[in-house]
Amino acid sequence: MNIESFEAGIEYEGERLDKYLSLIFQDTGAPPSRSFFQKLIKENHVCVNDVPQKANYRLKADDMITVEIPDAVETPILPENIPLDILYEDEDLLIVNKPKGMVVHPSAGHYSGTLVNAIMYHCRESLSGINGEVRPGIVHRIDMDTTGSLIVCKNDASHIFIAKQIKEHSVNRRYRGIVCGRVKDDEGTIDAPIGRHPIERKKMAINEKNGKNAITNYKVLERFERYTYMEFKLETGRTHQIRVHMASIGHPLLGDTLYSSGKSPYKLQGQTLHAMTIGFVHPTSREYMEVSAPLPEYFEKILKDLR
Repeated sequence: MNIESFEAGIEYEGERLDKYLSLIFQDTGAPPSRSFFQKLIKENHVCVNDVPQKANYRLKADDMITVEIPDAVETPILPENIPLDILYEDEDLLIVNKPKGMVVHPSAGHYSGTLVNAIMYHCRESLSGINGEVRPGIVHRIDMDTTGSLIVCKNDASHIFIAKQIKEHSVNRRYRGIVCGRVKDDEGTIDAPIGRHPIERKKMAINEKNGKNAITNYKVLERFERYTYMEFKLETGRTHQIRVHMASIGHPLLGDTLYSSGKSPYKLQGQTLHAMTIGFVHPTSREYMEVSAPLPEYFEKILKDLR
């Protein structure tokens, strides 16, 4: 059982308890559904100021909310026949092109339709078990609405070998994105620590006091009247790193509803960000290899329109 506590900020005054929880727990992986929190509330796993409340309870500023979340491993994760766009595969690993809207691994209240469900069906018994029952084969992840290249490990030896490279920041990760505004410099580096936002728990932020080292290198590929097409190279892999860093210099990702207004002339599902290329030393051959995922169709259409 995992217990989380939050203090409602003034911006949540009057918000329904169930909606507040669905917002506050929204994150990179698989945010639980509102119905999941309604079930927790009904079963008295949620208290406000130490008193169980109903889902329609309206929050007051400074209310203390305590949530008891059941352990994720209590629910079995089942294989699902979900089509995968496989960019590369051998006996040690596979690299998939993750589509927009697919979460990487299950979490409380969200146990189906994830990448893990899909790879369990595809790989059968051949997945690393280091991250446990909920995250078999998963050595790293990308946000739900970010598309692109993701490594999945089929055995523990490969998992350990790839994880070591990720920890040492030697994995070559290059992203493509469209940001709001015209970025002035042709290239540059953002070196600013990232940590949990001090007030809004669903967000990350530049956090000099409690954040972890985060470095993003960027290069302008093409400028338009109101937007800029860019490439990003990560030296670190913090949660929402590119999104936080670009928003911090006044150029949030197009469509990013968490770190900007999200308003755009295009009908988008989240940020316009694509994990295009991933390069690493193969765990068996010990040779460097790179795999790239083509830009998704929606991304290409936006670029065509801007041009």
